[in-house]
Amino acid sequence: MFLELPVRFKSNQARAIFLLLISTAMFTGMAICIRKSALSIPIFEVVFFRNFLAAIIMVPILRSKGFGVLKMNNPKLFFIRALFGSIGMIAGFSALTLIPLAQVTAIGFSTPIFLTIGAIIFLKEVVKVRRIIAIAVGFLGMLVIIQPGVVPISLGIVLAVSAALCHSINGIVIKKLTRSESPDSIVAWMVIMLIPITLVPAIASWEWPNFETWCFLWMMALFGTLAHMSLTRAYSLTEITSLQPLEFVKLPLAAVMAWLIFSEVPGIWTWLGGIIIFTSTAYITHREVQVAKSSRPNHGYRESKF
Repeated sequence: MFLELPVRFKSNQARAIFLLLISTAMFTGMAICIRKSALSIPIFEVVFFRNFLAAIIMVPILRSKGFGVLKMNNPKLFFIRALFGSIGMIAGFSALTLIPLAQVTAIGFSTPIFLTIGAIIFLKEVVKVRRIIAIAVGFLGMLVIIQPGVVPISLGIVLAVSAALCHSINGIVIKKLTRSESPDSIVAWMVIMLIPITLVPAIASWEWPNFETWCFLWMMALFGTLAHMSLTRAYSLTEITSLQPLEFVKLPLAAVMAWLIFSEVPGIWTWLGGIIIFTSTAYITHREVQVAKSSRPNHGYRESKF
């Protein structure tokens, strides 16, 4: 098993923390590989290989579970998810090549804020004053990072925010899909459908990767797959709210790795804005779990091996 845990992690909470930290490290490693790959091939091609190579890595897992897990009951929603997933991935990958890694990471904390707003608009969810205040605080954090009117808003910032927005739309679609689809199907079809969608723009500017780039591409796909597997497993072992504070580890880890590899040093406003956004999203997540607990009994988490 990819995620066989050491014996010393006896409690589910300890296992979940370990897996979340592994996931955080894998996501950071994937981001570094994306930037390294984009130095020699176009970003559309990097996005294509992220999905194509991930699909190859997933084949043994699908075979072990049976390809029947690929059954879909709502193709329209799957396509919508793939469409926004491809846009979000292209925007996010592009942002990684234009602005500091820590800045992209900090802006990424805003995804739950957009998700909550989307749930209010499209899912007609009722949100009370405290969560509305948390959303406002989260946007304040984004303004601290972006500093409109103080510094020019760069293309990288626009792309990073666009990626967070697309990921939030995906989150709304996933909420709908989980009512009729298995987690395995949702994850697998995302990768499968993104292959042809991202292949079209990739062909238009195709350049064959050299050996070094191939290494980074394979590591990118492997890190991304392991990150999602670890994260899914972590959230299946304990409550989301107990892990949420550890999500902030992403920012210092991204900052340290970017400093070591790319000589990037994030500014004070990135740190301050990231802390504000994270605090807001942590509260929103806490309220989401509390509302879910009060509205329905816990029937368990349908775990995905991805």
